Amino acid sequence: MTDPDRRRFLTTTLAIGAAASLHAVAAPGSGSPARPASGRSVMGLAAPPLDTVRVGLIGVGERGVGFVHHFCNVEGATVTAICDTDKVALDAAVAVALKCADSTPALYTDDDYAYRDLLERSDVDIAVISTPWRWHAIMAIEAMESGKHAFVEVPAVTTVEEAWRLVDTSERTRMHCMMLENVCYGRDELMVLNMVRQGVFGEILHGEAAYIHELRWQMKQMDRKTGSWRTPWHTRRNGNLYPTHGLGPIAQYMGINRGDRFDYMSSMSSPALGRAAYARREFPADHPRNRLDYIAGDINTSLIKTRNGGTIMLQYDTTTPRPYSRHNLIQGTNGVFAGFPNRIALEHGGGASFHEWDYDMTNWRARYDHPLWVQMGRRAEQQGGHGGMDYLMCWRLVDCLRNGEPLDQNVYDAAAWSVISPISAESVADRGNSKPIPDFTRGAWQATEPLGVVGARA
Repeated sequence: MTDPDRRRFLTTTLAIGAAASLHAVAAPGSGSPARPASGRSVMGLAAPPLDTVRVGLIGVGERGVGFVHHFCNVEGATVTAICDTDKVALDAAVAVALKCADSTPALYTDDDYAYRDLLERSDVDIAVISTPWRWHAIMAIEAMESGKHAFVEVPAVTTVEEAWRLVDTSERTRMHCMMLENVCYGRDELMVLNMVRQGVFGEILHGEAAYIHELRWQMKQMDRKTGSWRTPWHTRRNGNLYPTHGLGPIAQYMGINRGDRFDYMSSMSSPALGRAAYARREFPADHPRNRLDYIAGDINTSLIKTRNGGTIMLQYDTTTPRPYSRHNLIQGTNGVFAGFPNRIALEHGGGASFHEWDYDMTNWRARYDHPLWVQMGRRAEQQGGHGGMDYLMCWRLVDCLRNGEPLDQNVYDAAAWSVISPISAESVADRGNSKPIPDFTRGAWQATEPLGVVGARA
């Protein structure tokens, strides 16, 4: 890579870092109204079709190595390059790639910025980014600047400023930027989307979403793996640290950025007790984990109001001892679906009183399984990845790219779903007072149809 290219990348990186620093001390209200566009809207963006989708993977740890497997097993995709600074992770990814490929992908591992050499390759069409959160926006922006479509793990951004820069870059470069929100491709989530679009629940009023997943054990990961970099976030931000797994499907049901949008939100956190207690119990008194000041409340609860009047309750909890849940509740004028466990109650068309839950999904799936799952579900389950949702997501994005079609998620979704984290922290710090959520579409949501029920190809 030439020196001017390195200076361009460095300038971008420093600018984002400076903006993030400014945001960290910004007064409440940084979720401000839309700012002037630097390009054209990418709502409905359809890029020129690709015969083969050549994949460069940046970060192949606990999430990224799964993407190596999935893209190696999706027809029309090939893994051409892999980057990771952890040699153990890199070697594991190469071993996976060699099981289904004739040649070893090009490897990059020299330092934190080795990914920039991967982005200069002419045989990489998309960059799949599965790195620690602080790198997501930087790498996605640089990928688009390099002429690659960016596919970034969740959350896509950690600040409001990063969200705007992600949107601006996608609009200016005309490159896709999709957050890899795999839960949107779960069988149940797809079925409910199909039911919502067919009007089964009537007019949609309210949704509930969550990420409730006890992860204190990750605090024992000191030098490698997710806990090594995720644990410190509990000392930096008091809010919802990880909003998108529960929120993504609810946003699609409710037509967020497509006929409606997030308007404002209020957030409150419980005391931060669980992680400090866990550290005292599991580590020696002088251990580094016992020297941290854990400020993120064990349970965060946020309320989001949409422009059309809908409401969303969103929770985050990776600390307390309780069963896993994403809630996944959607309430309409004719009834409700709720997950964990799955259950449905309808006033009309349910066959039983809406005062009682129907827990048997057999008939509902027979009638409303999403077309993508009907055709690809069996293969997705065989390939694995959270029950098949990971594989189906990879298959679907490759299918869209090969056929020159818009993606199911775009940069506006990545920005709006992810930015809930920093804005929740602003609200928590201001006694739960409501904070505006920017319109990253700059008004395009008003003329955009909700995500439809797409079908798979033969």
